[in-house]
Amino acid sequence: MAGGDYEEILKYYELHGTVGTGGFAKVKLARHRLTGEKVAIKIMDKLALQDDLPRVKLEIDAMKDLSHQHICRLYHVIETPKKIFMVLEYCPGGELFDYIISKDHLSEEEARIFFRQIVSAIAYVHSQGYAHRDLKPENLLIDEEHNLKLIDFGLCAKPKGGLDYHLNTCCGSPAYAAPELIQGKAYIGSEADIWSMGVLLYALLCG
Repeated sequence: MAGGDYEEILKYYELHGTVGTGGFAKVKLARHRLTGEKVAIKIMDKLALQDDLPRVKLEIDAMKDLSHQHICRLYHVIETPKKIFMVLEYCPGGELFDYIISKDHLSEEEARIFFRQIVSAIAYVHSQGYAHRDLKPENLLIDEEHNLKLIDFGLCAKPKGGLDYHLNTCCGSPAYAAPELIQGKAYIGSEADIWSMGVLLYALLCG
């Protein structure tokens, strides 16, 4: 660990094991020194991010804006010359993706509970003028009360002209992406999210 970069975060949190890695980030379990609350800290290397730095800033801005029971909470951001630390709500149940695999597929009753939570999160995201654009089971975490929390706003969009404004960036995961995205056509972000929700419902029920 580069001492200087970690100095500020270590004033507030004890860092524990790594609970996830991906792209330019690793996620560590941590505990708040005063309250003892467990949190997840996403640690990003600014040098490695390079062109993706604006995407991280967009994710941070979105998560500061959004407050909903089914969206993972961002508690704190610490930026040093080389690192960005995002202190997030800790969800011990892991990814919905792994949960579906462990059960093969979910019962209609359980799928209904989860899907209602996804709909409520996405309806709220859209009401705030955002489109998520990367909705998939890997981006939904399960908290200790077995409720879902939406994560990863790194590909989200907040069109200046409002949600009816057409977007052109092809992004997200091909299996969950709407046909117009795959075809490279202009698309409406909120509509693309709704397509992804349909694929997600299929994944919940059919594995």
